[in-house]
Amino acid sequence: MQTTERPAFARREVGAVAAVLGLTLLVFSGRYGYHRDELYFLAAGHHPAWGYPDQPPLVPLLARLADIVAPGSLIALRLPSTLAATTVVLLAGLTARDLGARRNGQVVAATTTAMCGFVLGTGHLLSTSTFALLGGTAVVALLVRILAGSAGIRSWLALGLLAGVTSEFNILVLALVAAVGVAVALVGPRHWFREPGPYLAVLVALVLAAPYLLWQADHGWPQSEIADNIANGGSGSSQSRIAFLPMVILQAGPWLAPLWLTGLFRLLRDRTLRCLPVAFLVLTVLVLVAGGKPYYLSGFLPLFLAAGAQPFVDRARTWVVPALLVLSTPVLVFVLPLLPAKDAQVAVDVNYDAGETIGWPAYVDQIAAAYHRLPAGTAILTDNYGEAGAVDRFGPDLGLPAAHSGHNGFGRWGPPPRSAPVLAVGLDRATLARSCTSVQRLGRLHEVHGIDNDEDGAPLFFCAAPVEPWSRLWSRFVFLG
Repeated sequence: MQTTERPAFARREVGAVAAVLGLTLLVFSGRYGYHRDELYFLAAGHHPAWGYPDQPPLVPLLARLADIVAPGSLIALRLPSTLAATTVVLLAGLTARDLGARRNGQVVAATTTAMCGFVLGTGHLLSTSTFALLGGTAVVALLVRILAGSAGIRSWLALGLLAGVTSEFNILVLALVAAVGVAVALVGPRHWFREPGPYLAVLVALVLAAPYLLWQADHGWPQSEIADNIANGGSGSSQSRIAFLPMVILQAGPWLAPLWLTGLFRLLRDRTLRCLPVAFLVLTVLVLVAGGKPYYLSGFLPLFLAAGAQPFVDRARTWVVPALLVLSTPVLVFVLPLLPAKDAQVAVDVNYDAGETIGWPAYVDQIAAAYHRLPAGTAILTDNYGEAGAVDRFGPDLGLPAAHSGHNGFGRWGPPPRSAPVLAVGLDRATLARSCTSVQRLGRLHEVHGIDNDEDGAPLFFCAAPVEPWSRLWSRFVFLG
């Protein structure tokens, strides 16, 4: 590192930036509606387990607790994400201080982090990526202190605890830790391999991650199949390998790239801290090969903004940083629900996830209208967990039964009753024709605001009776992705 004495922490200024971000996220938490993943988390929270095919247990547990404390409140559901995003901003300011930034550099690090698309996006919605960002940022911030020689065995223990607890929200933090290990082997400090601290950290992390890892092993590692599906474009937010790096820059904020690239190259020149940017490059290669998503790298972005803030401020004209921040403000429109829902297509065209927060109550109203024209005892079978989660959330007030779906965790929670007729939502006729004695088309879902999202146009069919008990047909409908 270039400094031996840390400047004072700009507590008030950095705290003010974090508070503004937190207040902004809080104000807009209740607009539009649930994201499809949030509906799934709420449903999964009613099926507590050590793991699910696509995620560890703690995000569904958080969703369940929020719904117990404040039933139906989006603000309560998203409060953990708001707090996570504000913590990331504070960590960016602290890390900038640890890297020698003065007061103005710390404020720039915090402000640019608050304007980063990754931070705003994951701070707005409850998601596993929220905690990948928070945990990754915290692990990297602690590694900066360890590398500076200002921390001992307790810091390694804390590192293991951070990584282990984060792994029960999002297992990707272990990939970040592994990338750091590879980077240390490549560029040092190799004396870590002769010290007990790193081994203690890895041991603690693996012990805390063990419940989920054992669940995955006991169920045949379904998350690896989901990863393959994501790599092959099966997720709505999947990116091609060609588009991956441009999307990292776009989602981080293209106008902020000069700052975080300054930080990346600064750290590559620093013998003490070089393993961190090398770990980022190692992780980038791993994610590219595996076909992962841009947010998998997000834990390093606050570090690079922190490392680049003071050098950039010192070299650039005084108006440059304010100009970059002003140019970055459109991210607010694309990531947060600032526009009326009827005018949100411009945001949806850029940000897939925005579209998945619009229209669910109306979709369930349409499902209910079709359902109540069908015979008593009809079950509801949906194509994906968003549709099933929406029926479970909004359906009871409309007289709907719990939904069934073969998608991810829902697939493990069981098929429709033995020989019940079903209202099929979003499933294609060919699949139903192989499983039902007759298939009657009932119509399509339509998004009432005119937004083009995944559910708009989803077909509704009535399956009069299954050709076999649903328990025997269920494997046709179960899928991971």
